[in-house]
Parts: sequence; C-alpha cells; structure tokens
Amino acid sequence: MRILFQEEVRQLERDAEKHGLSELVLMEAAGTGVANFCLQQYEFNTVCVVCGRGNNGGDGLVAATALQALGREVSVLIIAKGPDELKGSAGKMLSHLPIKPIWISKESDLAGRAAREALSAELIVDAVVGTGFKPPLKGLNKHVVDAINECPGFVVSVDLPSGIDGDISEPPEEAEDAVMADGIVTFIAPRPAHVFGNLCSGPIAVHELVPATPLVEAKLQQNVATAQDLAMIFPPRADDAHKGDFGHVLVIAGSLGKAGAAALSALGALRTGAGLVTVACPKSIQSTVAGFAPELMTEGLEETAEGTIALAAQKRIDRLLTGKDAIVLGPGLSQNEETSQVIRQLVGSCPLPLILDADGLNAFAGKYGELRPRNGSAPIRVLTPHPGEAARLVDLPIKEVQGNRIGIAKRIAVETGSCVVLKGWRTVVADPIGEVWINMTGNAAMAKAGSGDVLSGMIAAALARNRGGIGWAGGSGLSEFEEVNSLLEQLFETDPDLERIEPHELEPNFDLLSSALKTQKVAAAVHLHGLAGDFARIGQTENSVLASHILRCISDAFSNCEEQVETGLFYLSK
Repeated sequence: MRILFQEEVRQLERDAEKHGLSELVLMEAAGTGVANFCLQQYEFNTVCVVCGRGNNGGDGLVAATALQALGREVSVLIIAKGPDELKGSAGKMLSHLPIKPIWISKESDLAGRAAREALSAELIVDAVVGTGFKPPLKGLNKHVVDAINECPGFVVSVDLPSGIDGDISEPPEEAEDAVMADGIVTFIAPRPAHVFGNLCSGPIAVHELVPATPLVEAKLQQNVATAQDLAMIFPPRADDAHKGDFGHVLVIAGSLGKAGAAALSALGALRTGAGLVTVACPKSIQSTVAGFAPELMTEGLEETAEGTIALAAQKRIDRLLTGKDAIVLGPGLSQNEETSQVIRQLVGSCPLPLILDADGLNAFAGKYGELRPRNGSAPIRVLTPHPGEAARLVDLPIKEVQGNRIGIAKRIAVETGSCVVLKGWRTVVADPIGEVWINMTGNAAMAKAGSGDVLSGMIAAALARNRGGIGWAGGSGLSEFEEVNSLLEQLFETDPDLERIEPHELEPNFDLLSSALKTQKVAAAVHLHGLAGDFARIGQTENSVLASHILRCISDAFSNCEEQVETGLFYLSK
C-alpha cells in the first residue's frame, strides 16, 4: 500500500469525485469505517465523538450515527457556534444525526456539565482536524485537544491525531500539542506520519475508500505492507489446485547441532503454502531434520569433519536444483570455510529465486563484491540480514546501520542487485529499482533464535507460488508476463471502477512491474511473519515466545488478513 503525502491523498479524493464518488459518498464510507474500527478494537457502551467543522468532523458525525444505531450510548461535541458554521458535507451529515449535539464555541463550554459528562465516556472519537491540517493548533481547538487528553477513556483518532502534520517522517517534536491517541483509522492511504511518526502504540488501520493505491505514482516511492498485499499474493486456491501450483522449495541448511534451523525454515515454507519442501543438509543430521515433521523430504549431503556441508556436495546440490522453484540457503550452515565456499559458488550460479539468510550472508563478510549480480544468476535474490549481518557486509558500525535503516537497505539492494530484507523493528524491504516497503507488524517477543529461519522459508513459499515457467529453470505454470497480468486482473475484479490496463500496455513498463511484483511477494511474507509473531505473543509473555509458536500462528495470521479484506480495514499494526 502506497505511502502518500497529504496533497496526494487530496488529489485522489478529487479524482474520485470525477469518477462519480462524491464527497458525501466518501464521507459516509469513512464514517462507517470509523465505527467498524471502534467496534473491532474496543469494548465500550458509552462514546463521545468530538467533531470539528470540516470533513473530519463530518466523518465523526457519520460514525456517531452508526454507533447510535448499534445500541451504543453516544454523545457528540461539535466545535462551532451552530449548524451554519459546518463546512461542505459535514452540514448534511448533521441533519442525519439522531441525537442533539453539544455545541462548543468557547473554552468555558468545555467546563459545562453536559460537556464534562460527555467526555467521561469509555471511548472518545477525535474528529477535530484531519488531512490538510498544518500545526500548530490554535485557539479553541488547542483547548479541546487538551480536554481530550485528560479524558479517562480510550481515544480513537479519525485520519490523524488532531494536531499532527501527516507529512512528517519522524516523531513530532512537540507531541504534547496533539491528541494522544490509542488507535487511529485513516482513509485512502497511509501518510508518512502513520508509518514513521510513532503516533500511538495501539492499532493503526487504513480504510481504502478510493481503489488502486498500489498503482499510484507517488513522490516518496515507499510502501507499507498490509493484508491487502497478502490477499493479492495468496488468493484463494482453485478447487482443482494441486501441490505443483504452489511450488517446490529447496532448503539448503543445517549443520551438526543446528538441525533446528533447517527444520524451522522448511516448516515456515510449508505453513505458508508451499506445495513441497525438500531439505538438503549434512548426512549426520538428516534423520533429525526428518523427525521434525513427516511432510518434509530430506536429502543427506557430504559433510566435513565438523558436520557441515562439504565442497564434495556441490554436484549433488546442482542436481537437486532441478524441478525446484525457490531456494533457501544459509540457516544453521555454520561459518566453516569449506561450507562458505559452497555457499559462494552456489550464489554465483544459482538460476532460481534465492533467499540468502544467516550463515549464507556471513559467507560474504569481507567478500561483499562477490554479491554483485552476474550473467545467469538468480532472477531474484533476497538477502535477509539483521542489523549485525548488514553491518558486517558493508563494513559499518551497527549503530550507523540502525540510524539509517532505509538508506542502508537501499544501498545494499542497489550494490548487490538484490531484494534486501533488513530485519528488526520496522523491517525494511528494498529492491534494486528504488522501491521500499516498511513492515509494521511484529514485536520484541520475536527477538529469539529461529525467528529469522522461519521468515526465510515463508519468503521462499511466496516466491515459489505459481512460479514455474516464468523464464527461470524448471517447473510449469504462469509465465512472468501472465503472472503480472493475473495480479492486475485480481485488482480489477476487486475494484471494478479501476481504469483497466490492457496486456499490450504492460510491455513498456514490464520490467518495473515484474520487479515490483517480486518485491511485493517478499513484503507480503514479511508482513505475515510479523503478524504471526503478534498472535504468538497473545496469551504469553514476551520472554516465552518461541520460533515454533510463530509457525503455529501463521494460520491465525492468514485468517486475520482474510477478515481485513472482508471488512475493508487494513491494519498497519494491530
């Protein structure tokens, strides 16, 4: 989902009106979305909706009407002297309000009995100001925000917490001059502040009133991963589907004492939908890996005296590539120099989508230049470093990597011709053509051995799905052209108002669309992984979550994403 600046969102609203979606229609949909968000996230009987004079206030009035109809005890505060001061469609929405509002025209009105009782509600909806606002708050609006911040109930902000500039790309310097929200529901597309502003610790959702934001050209060239992306990459399976439709993943991983890393990666691929998974590992741990799950196929490889993959295994590995659709290389392989040579040779010649993780990356410490793309190398190569691994690759202090996560991810992507997943809080996915995806799911409980192994398998499953025949080795299925066109068809089916793109129109920008599709697959898997980690944390302490819990919760994450698609509320974070 595209991250857009305020003016870009307003332009989409204007374009929507040209296509028959009036301001009134958008406001009704937005207000209904606010009400649904509140009901999904909070338990409450009493609610106070605080409305400004403009469209943000109009959204609040629609939400108040919807919540009243659903049996909630609703009060409404409007920051105006009377109906004549309401702008545009907000005035029309006032005529549908089933209750008498409390008018707030001066600071002393906030101290009145009616206003004080209203603001004591279990839930406050902040609809004071939204898109288009530029700080600072002044006059009566500032006093209203102060009053909201003193309220005992949960606070949900409509569009943005009142007092926040949506275009900021870092936490605001004077956050005390804005509403301290517990949750935020915005519309059309997230703004930079929603992603980078640390505006609240609770849920942030986007109600996509205007379709096609994934295709919108934007100044920022950045995206945030959501369930929308997951739905596009993992559509419902056809009734006549077979395992070959979902790809065969080869996991080359493990060493003596690290069989679990190989198994976690392989199970991550299976749980995410891969049709078949084979683990190639040292012979001495083959039976251990096979014992983790009966669904896993295994291949024992020649090994060193230390129980790691030996150079003698190279020919066997080359044969194993036949018929596979994606390769995971690295989890638990160790930093044995002979094994590292195997890794570097394979990376230089692998003709398949390749996920390079953990010790696969460590093999290139001090040999960063060998990651540059070569003729015949992988059609997409995904590097999944944590900050320490990224620092070793580019020979920088970890602090410098963490201080410029997007910049470092983009640098590695361009220099290696790879898609880069810089793991950590707010994982960054960057590709060589400059696109960036930010993931906002996940939590500190996932900082545990094995979590990254699971992720590598999940990414492989996303890349292997319907991959055969895309111009890469092996398999049978959709061509790359057909896959891009199929993805667009899914968009058209979901949003019939979209201006269609015909197949012949794909050709001039095909490389860009193809690259964007592959990166979107990676970003969708990263989002699913973080969401599974969020579910894993539920009912446990942060210290007790294991990587195996993340595996078990992938199903919960898929189900939650399906619910988001049904309701039209896409959560950046839960």
